[in-house]
Amino acid sequence: MEKMTLIDDRYLTDPQAASRICRLFPSLFYYSRMAGIVLRASRLAKRNAYGDDLWVLDSWRIVEALERVGVRFSIEGREYLRDLNGPCVIVGNHMSTLETFVLPCLIWPFTKVTFVVKRSLVEYPVFRHVMVSRKPVLVERINPREDFKVVMEEGKARLGAGLSVVVFPQTTRTTRFDPEEFNSIGVKLAKRAGVPILPVALKTDAWSNGRFLKDFGPINPDKMVHIAFGAPLEVTGNGQAEQETIIGFIQEKLESWT
Repeated sequence: MEKMTLIDDRYLTDPQAASRICRLFPSLFYYSRMAGIVLRASRLAKRNAYGDDLWVLDSWRIVEALERVGVRFSIEGREYLRDLNGPCVIVGNHMSTLETFVLPCLIWPFTKVTFVVKRSLVEYPVFRHVMVSRKPVLVERINPREDFKVVMEEGKARLGAGLSVVVFPQTTRTTRFDPEEFNSIGVKLAKRAGVPILPVALKTDAWSNGRFLKDFGPINPDKMVHIAFGAPLEVTGNGQAEQETIIGFIQEKLESWT
């Protein structure tokens, strides 16, 4: 993480990071590198030897692997994470698999973190050992009422143990942001746990959804990755005002990046 050079609290990919050869076949070179990272992590996780520091380091290695094939990153707003005094709920739009891999190295230096994820992610061969080691909150994406109960109970428990929780309220990954599909489960969790909620806007379609395996689609280095964290909010009343502020933040950022 010492390689993450910030200018005015913003990270921009060094233009020299890309390899001309790798850029010719970005998906091939990236996924071969990613496979090595995940396989090594899985072996360690199976032996209960995959700790927090290694997870964060591997998350950064994913950033470097993407940059190596030409993907550029613009990351802003991490000062809001730095100023936190405890765990929080982090809520954002869900565009691709990229954010699950990359967000740990951006968040963990300031607050320990885990994710609310669909159960199928812990059933992938190899990858499941890594996911289980991170103590995620697992939802089925079948029964919304049951998922809500799980997030409220287990999410609150993670927050009480000092872990921030990342929530993607949309039921599926999509490049189109529809406020109607962005439910208020993150706001409700923050309210119940008595912690702030911090928005994050994500434009990560450089890692596209796959045709056969949705989690692993083509890598497009012509698309820049944008990640922006917003100021934390204290949830008051029924949380409607905070929900609208979060949606407005994400919409504004996505529009500015098009």
